[in-house]
Amino acid sequence: MKKITIAIDGFSSCGKSTMAKDLAKEIGYIYIDSGAMYRAITLYCIENSLFCEDGSVKTDELKQHIDNIHVSFCLNPNTSKPETYLNGVNVESKIRSMEVSSKVSLVAALGFVREALVKLQQEMGKNKGIVMDGRDIGTVVFPDAELKIFVTASAEIRAQRRYDELTAKGQKVSYEDILRNVEERDRIDQTREVSPLKKADDAITLDNSNMSIEEQKTWLKNEFLKAANV
Repeated sequence: MKKITIAIDGFSSCGKSTMAKDLAKEIGYIYIDSGAMYRAITLYCIENSLFCEDGSVKTDELKQHIDNIHVSFCLNPNTSKPETYLNGVNVESKIRSMEVSSKVSLVAALGFVREALVKLQQEMGKNKGIVMDGRDIGTVVFPDAELKIFVTASAEIRAQRRYDELTAKGQKVSYEDILRNVEERDRIDQTREVSPLKKADDAITLDNSNMSIEEQKTWLKNEFLKAANV
């Protein structure tokens, strides 16, 4: 069976990362969470006061910092899952906060940020045998990927999933705030000038609004087998 590149794109809070991690683990591929990379840079901006009072990014200052921002992944030996490191520090929990979620689309819309991370992502995937999820993996990062999946679900269902995830971690959050955040991220992701979120022409749509995790796993595994055995 040949090694292939699997690109999973779609809207925020669709469960892309979970399904991509599970698939990679099952088939022995490397998983790369591109969204975590943008979240890490957003966290860097927060911690280094690179947001203006009106919420906009201090673009010129971030440009001066970008070459000194290093994002990497290391496997957690206890969970066997990759965790995100920012300049050598584990930030996996910090980047999942609502504060980061509310700002990440603004950072991800910046052309020079996307250019830097796309180069890094392409380097990570040059030998194939990877599963990468994000917003522009099948359209920009790996346009020649052998398997492209575009994941969608209703905004309400995605907001509920995010609410359940955060409350399970002990965070006090509002469903209404999360829904507004999901809808705003959708708007920014789809309308940004650089690499907007869109389905690749040859991607397969997966609407998981009413699917169980096991149903998703079975569906994805079948699509992988079809693509890898061609």
